[in-house]
Amino acid sequence: MMLRALAVRDFVIVERVELETGAGFTVLTGETGAGKSILVDAIELLVGGRADASLVRDGAERAELSAEFDTAKNASLQRFLADAGLDGDPDSVILRRAIDRSGRSRCFINGHSATLAQLRECGEFLVDLHGQHEHQSLLRAAAQRELLDAHAGAGDLALACADAWRSWKRLVALATEAEQQFARRETERADLEERVADLKKLGLKSSEWEALAAQHQRLAHGSSLLAGAQSSLEALSEADGACLPQLSAVASRLRVLSEHDVHLKGIVDTLESAQAQATEAARDLRDYASRVELDPEALREVELRVEALHAAGRKYRVRPEALPALEQDLLLRFKELELAASPEALQREVAAAKGRFDAAAKKLSAKRRSAAQVLGREVTQAMQNLAMTGGRFGVALESLAEPGSAGAESIAFEVATHPSLPLRPLAKVASGGELSRVSLAIQLVAAKASPIGTLVFDEVDSGIGGAVAEKVGRALKKLGGERQVLCVTHLPQVAAQADAQWSVSKSATRGKLSSAVVRLDRAGRIEELARMLGGTEITATTRKHAAELLGK
Repeated sequence: MMLRALAVRDFVIVERVELETGAGFTVLTGETGAGKSILVDAIELLVGGRADASLVRDGAERAELSAEFDTAKNASLQRFLADAGLDGDPDSVILRRAIDRSGRSRCFINGHSATLAQLRECGEFLVDLHGQHEHQSLLRAAAQRELLDAHAGAGDLALACADAWRSWKRLVALATEAEQQFARRETERADLEERVADLKKLGLKSSEWEALAAQHQRLAHGSSLLAGAQSSLEALSEADGACLPQLSAVASRLRVLSEHDVHLKGIVDTLESAQAQATEAARDLRDYASRVELDPEALREVELRVEALHAAGRKYRVRPEALPALEQDLLLRFKELELAASPEALQREVAAAKGRFDAAAKKLSAKRRSAAQVLGREVTQAMQNLAMTGGRFGVALESLAEPGSAGAESIAFEVATHPSLPLRPLAKVASGGELSRVSLAIQLVAAKASPIGTLVFDEVDSGIGGAVAEKVGRALKKLGGERQVLCVTHLPQVAAQADAQWSVSKSATRGKLSSAVVRLDRAGRIEELARMLGGTEITATTRKHAAELLGK
């Protein structure tokens, strides 16, 4: 799962840029102010960031952004798109956003008009932006909890805990309702008993309607199906001038002639293949005609059943095919009301449901506590290699006074970026560069557990250089082996580690600034790394150093 392509038009100082991105670790480099971070901003907008009129390029009517993502391995995203009526190609999703000069924004997912909230929710499946960005999933409590559960291998247990909580709360609500509305409940129970008994008489079966409709269609058109099969069979092989004998004659004639011209052999092969297929079709038609049912009595029985299901559907205001599901829903509600008629039995059910939730929550808490210690140690170790010597990472688990569907505790990622500082919530880390590096450390540890396929890092190299920058580059390259990584960088030590490099440059035409993006080959990368090493004046020495850095 990754970003395949990004297209940007009339956005800030970008007139038109199209990138086809690949797997692995890709860097965006260029001089300060060239527009590197603008491309990150474009991705942020495509996954639900805020927009305003200032983002439209001077002289343009609107800014247009689009991105295509490979989603072949993201079943959760496909379910979200299907439920929202926004599905498209099962292996990809296309996001598009247009911003006009008034600041009005329009969002599209797979060509369907979408809300900003839907675009944002879709984006959370696809991209994680790390840096000074509002779209930062690791700052969300829910994302921290999900990452810890994934790292603990507790995803299924978390779902079971949520299901147990909902079942418990449903029974609690039922018990409260039982106390408050006894008379109304008794009326509803009697009505439900009658409706359930009525539906039981029908002997409903799952998927019966589809099979019944197909059988009715076949029986009702038995005569025309048989006549059509027989007339087709005659035209193929049994009537005067039938297709098969003529096809055989043509093939025989051309087979003889092909001995004089090899160009006819291909035509003969095609005709012989057609003859074989037509012969097979005739055989299948004979078999089909022998099995077509002409049974008026069976048709009558099917029609009576169809009418009975139609009548029940009209009575209960559902489609016939929905009757089995309706019966199950009514039966469930009827059983609940029967429970409500016995307060003691209902309280036993409530206690049992709470016991099931408590047991699931206890198991989940134990797994979380164990995984929190491991995650804290591993991320702390990763921080030491990212210019955060002495920094610490921890996962705080605090018991909730009132447990919820997510379990019995709140979860918060905490970090101290210096040995003298106490652990504080990740969201309160002051520096965007520090936050990026902490996020990188977390992602390096949790890369295999996280479902998000594309990571974008901006300002990840803030405040570092030399050997530390090389370590950051290696870390990003390692992460690129797990998922797609896009990184804006000013450091040649980071850029040299990349699998691919794009150069962003800025130019002025008729007083208007514009950015351009070019994918660099090896020679181009050496030249760009030399610029990053030596500034505006590039010498043979800096080119040699750049080549060594790239080779290394």
